[in-house]
Amino acid sequence: MDKIEKVRVLIAEDQTLIREGLATLLAQQNDDFEILPGAADGEQAIEFARRYRPDVILMDLQMPRVDGITATQRILREFPQTHIVVLTTFETNDLIFEAVSAGAKAYLLKDARIDEIATTIRAVTNGQSGLSPGVAARILDEFKRLRRPHPAAKPRLHEGLTARENEILRLIVEGKSNTEIGEQLHLAEGTVKNYVSTILTKCEAKNRTELAIKVITH
Repeated sequence: MDKIEKVRVLIAEDQTLIREGLATLLAQQNDDFEILPGAADGEQAIEFARRYRPDVILMDLQMPRVDGITATQRILREFPQTHIVVLTTFETNDLIFEAVSAGAKAYLLKDARIDEIATTIRAVTNGQSGLSPGVAARILDEFKRLRRPHPAAKPRLHEGLTARENEILRLIVEGKSNTEIGEQLHLAEGTVKNYVSTILTKCEAKNRTELAIKVITH
């Protein structure tokens, strides 16, 4: 029987009790996590990312020396294959937006159950988003607020997409559902779904939220 490769997890948290408690609890989760030495601040998180090459980093946002958003950006510039899961007490739209725009694959509050945290870690290592529908909706709301265009402004076209695909992409970023897109463009919902699937593939995005983030940030 092949040996199961463990997920290497680094916890970046400035509060020792929380950091060590998380490490102990995660180590008990079905023996599929390898818990690396914890980082006490953002600067140490960057240093430990270079030293240990973790698969997943549980990242606090408010830390000394270097904050979690900046640490996320710097780590992902060097190690884009690393998965960042934000774990914080803060739930403001601005922080959620900044964290996900920086490259975080999931956003959890510190009152989350340990099994929820473990499930999220496994999800992001399998290429899935760990954003709850509520968090995703808030991110798209923030996108719409930031993207309120000037009446004379023309939407930016995405290279590699057809005119129709760019039209649908714009509506996705505006937060419209497949049903709403179909009604606006006079297309069957099944046709819209096929377009969305093609757009996700061409833009190398795993879901609508990641797609919207790429459009906004790039």
